Amino acid sequence: MSNRSDKPVPADDIGNKISSGNAFANDHAADFDELEEHPEDSIGNIRVDGDTAGRLNSSEDSGETGEDNTLPPPYAGLDPNTVINAIEHYGYLCDGRLLALNSYENRVYQVGIDEQPPIIAKFYRPGRWSDAMILEEHAFALELEAAEIPMVAPLVFDGRTLLEHAGFRFALFPRRGGRTPELDNDDTLEWLGRFLGRIHAVGASRPFTDRLELTIQRFGTEPREYLLNNGWLPGHLEDVFAGLTEDLLKQITNAYQRCGQYQRIRLHGDCHPSNILWTDSGPHFVDLDDCQTGPAIQDLWMLLSGDRAEMSGQLSIIMEGYEQFRAFDPRELHLLQALRTLRMIHYTAWLARRWHDPAFPMAFPWFNTMNYWEQQVLDLREQAALIDEAPLSV
Repeated sequence: MSNRSDKPVPADDIGNKISSGNAFANDHAADFDELEEHPEDSIGNIRVDGDTAGRLNSSEDSGETGEDNTLPPPYAGLDPNTVINAIEHYGYLCDGRLLALNSYENRVYQVGIDEQPPIIAKFYRPGRWSDAMILEEHAFALELEAAEIPMVAPLVFDGRTLLEHAGFRFALFPRRGGRTPELDNDDTLEWLGRFLGRIHAVGASRPFTDRLELTIQRFGTEPREYLLNNGWLPGHLEDVFAGLTEDLLKQITNAYQRCGQYQRIRLHGDCHPSNILWTDSGPHFVDLDDCQTGPAIQDLWMLLSGDRAEMSGQLSIIMEGYEQFRAFDPRELHLLQALRTLRMIHYTAWLARRWHDPAFPMAFPWFNTMNYWEQQVLDLREQAALIDEAPLSV
């Protein structure tokens, strides 16, 4: 590292900046969207386990910022020289090693640094989030880190976490290793409960001002309309999908009514196992790209699997850890299957909106096939039955 004035700020100074309410109060978070662990030595690689895992285990963006699908691919100008020049502009000397990590929304690289450990560079998708949204994400990550909650937060350069080079916005992160947590282990589930309870205790302390809220409109109505209005459904399934999803949105609305008023808190927002890295010291997060406002159950339901009895047992163990740090409102259990259904609809529209990006057809070759749409209809019909069931018991 050279003796530049824009060197990273010591961690102790970061906490002071957050509490003083300056630019860091716009909040921020390490957002390696859809990253899974890279075997014990980097921030992560994405897992694509086929249709079901793909539908449920990936980060989602409904394209609210209005990305223009008629423009050239968003990263057409991001070549290796641009990546290296961007990093060296901030005082590092790259050693020529550049490893692209699997991250579909953004572009994430592990970059070798001369006589130092590698760092992670994340280049944000143009037009997805505003600067204010990214800064609020970053500030949230720094706030969690300051509270001694394991979080991979971005490095700070002269008070800045959101950097720019050649028209690309990016952030730099320390490299942290880990593996996917073993969710069939009761001790792991309880530890994750404590971890999320601590995060939610901080998240409940104040609201987001720029990040979006998880709503039926954003995750259900708008994605449904996008798919139907842009000809994505096969002709023989279009009316079926339209009627089915219309009924599902009514059921989801009823589930929210059964839940009643719930506390809206700052969430991780995309808390599936591939966004959690596990070491002998416990869990840490590498992804806050989808942090948003919503109910606490959104960060819990993706850790559950199996039949109803199995999910109830898993949730009970998670709650043993969670409620050591924050009380959980059991009324939110009415939202579990509703949120799962919204995610499924939202995810499908996310893939459709991103299909112009060359990375997506290569990574998701099963999308937009006849089998995909037929299976999607079947899965949504299953959700129609599950949404109206009594909530899980804890």
